[in-house]
Amino acid sequence: MDWMTQVDNYCERTDFSFWSEPLNAATNAAFILSALIVWAMLGGKSDRPARLLTGILLIIGIGSFLFHTYATRWALALDVFPIQLFILAYLFFATTRFFALPLWAGLAAVIAFFPFAYAVSAGVSALVGPLNGSVAYVPVPILIFGYAAAMAFRDTETARGLAIGAGILVVSLVFRTMDEGVCGAVPFGTHFLWHVLNGVMLGWMIIVLHHHRAPEDRIAGA
Repeated sequence: MDWMTQVDNYCERTDFSFWSEPLNAATNAAFILSALIVWAMLGGKSDRPARLLTGILLIIGIGSFLFHTYATRWALALDVFPIQLFILAYLFFATTRFFALPLWAGLAAVIAFFPFAYAVSAGVSALVGPLNGSVAYVPVPILIFGYAAAMAFRDTETARGLAIGAGILVVSLVFRTMDEGVCGAVPFGTHFLWHVLNGVMLGWMIIVLHHHRAPEDRIAGA
């Protein structure tokens, strides 16, 4: 594979100059700003999972910026990998924290995610096609809604927070999917809204995880 191969996936890109996607590049600030806000909200609390996720969120913004400016395969890898890492890390922490399960259960959930994601993506793709590359993300809101349902009778606040996060992601995916389909009417596309909404959603999801802490942690203010 030639990692320097150029990639053109979005309406806004008209050539391979650095600033050919100004909106897509600039709106990665949503991830960075969200990470900074969440970090400040955590204050002096030693919630390591939440801080780790916040760090990954910051890296997502940087990786996505590199992709929407350099538009190469190596930059694409730096865009995709942190997102996948966030999903898997969040799944691990959500499983162990929300359901008070041991570490092995979190690892099992992470491993189970791969066949689940493949099955859902393959099924959706067979029905409606690749959705402009968004089909790979479809399993994520489904999984979040599933966790929200599972939490409904355990912690309604956490369940509501998860459902809100999944709802934001669904809207975000709609804008990501629409991008190339609206090029004729909207030359700059809609992908930038995927960035803005995802910045909000990922920060929100970290806060949902942070607020659902063990009773002893809440008492200690950790």
